[in-house]
This record gives sequence, structure tokens and C-alpha cells, in this order.
Amino acid sequence: MVLYGIKNCDTVKKARRWLEANDVAFTFHDVRANGLDKATVEAWIQKVSWEILLNKRGTTWRKLEDPRKDNINKTNAIELMLENPTLIKRPVVTVNDDCMVGFKEADYTAYFGK
Repeated sequence: MVLYGIKNCDTVKKARRWLEANDVAFTFHDVRANGLDKATVEAWIQKVSWEILLNKRGTTWRKLEDPRKDNINKTNAIELMLENPTLIKRPVVTVNDDCMVGFKEADYTAYFGK
């Protein structure tokens, strides 16, 4: 299992604490420090839509002065997320063939059976 996020993100911190407290083994991948590749983002989008993955509520989106933002679609959403990993809603958790986006304790409890 891999948890993708940014180490100083509060939501990622909550998810990590929950996983550790419930003895769920995971590897942490910092998307800012370690980067991301297109294949990984495309694999996520096969499981969850790009609209869910793209975080339009954060400061990165609001500060972004990019004409692609005005006519956002799957192709330029992927490009923007690769250029600005903080545009990805966090955390993203991959387990085998599954992908979850965001952190809600009830969802983690249901998924991991804790």
C-alpha cells in the first residue's frame, strides 16, 4: 500500500496517524519531493475521475494563472497535476488495484476493517 501526499499537509498527517494507530502498513510517497509520473496519475484516473483528483479548492488552484485552467479537461488536468503536484487532492492511497482519494476516518475504517 502506498500513501501519496505532501508531508506537511494536515489531511495527509491525519491519514498517516490513522494508519499507524491501526497498524496498517504503508509506504509514504511525497509527491512534491519525490515527484510523480504520468502513468501513475493516469492509473489513478482509471479508478477515480480526474474531477475528483484535481483539487480546485486549494491555494495552488486559486493562484494558478494558466489558460488551461479556464477550459479544464482530462488532458490538461493531468498536465497541470504533473507540473503542480499540490493540485492533487490528498492523500491518494493505492492498495493493489484500488485507489482512494482524501481522508475520512469512517471510509478508512470501513475499507481496512478496523
